[in-house]
Amino acid sequence: MTRAEAKERNRRALLNAAFQVVSRDGYRARLDEIAERADLTTGAIYSLFGSKNGLVVALVADYLRPYYEEIEQAVPAGLDLLEAVDSFARYYRRSCDAPDALSRLSLQTTLLDMALHDPELGSQLATSIRSQETHLIALFTGRSHNGSVVTPQQAQRLTTALRALFIGLSQGVPLGLAPGADEQYFADTARALASGMSLMDHDTDAL
Repeated sequence: MTRAEAKERNRRALLNAAFQVVSRDGYRARLDEIAERADLTTGAIYSLFGSKNGLVVALVADYLRPYYEEIEQAVPAGLDLLEAVDSFARYYRRSCDAPDALSRLSLQTTLLDMALHDPELGSQLATSIRSQETHLIALFTGRSHNGSVVTPQQAQRLTTALRALFIGLSQGVPLGLAPGADEQYFADTARALASGMSLMDHDTDAL
């Protein structure tokens, strides 16, 4: 194994261990337990990630990356905006039934708790998430809607609104708080949102 391969193996082991410990313990997660689960030392965490916060931020980026890649595959080019939003909504709803849905929900609520206890970490997490969301903004930008083309600014506003909608719905599904929220419901609510005020720029009319 080369040095680069060993580094990547250690990085992956620490991220996997951090997912388990952070999902369970939140801001109380101990670096020594994470390192022990990865069969490494706390020194490896500082060497690879710089700090506990650096590890958590890397964990979020690692967690979100395949999610956005899957969305790009689920929403093909050539669809107009409402068709793209429909496909995105249906993908999101299917993810609520995935085997890891509860663990993902646990991680989401834990990260929010951590951000509230550590504003610096919260700021770092927000920056990381916004960086990942550029994939969604690019996914919606340039699509046709009502005879116009979606601008990057409109796509950003829509992405923010859809994130809020889907996070709320997806938290309700595994908890039994969203009865009847099937794929069609997700698609209908997302289409309604995309057709409304969320597409307005501050200084332009709606599409």
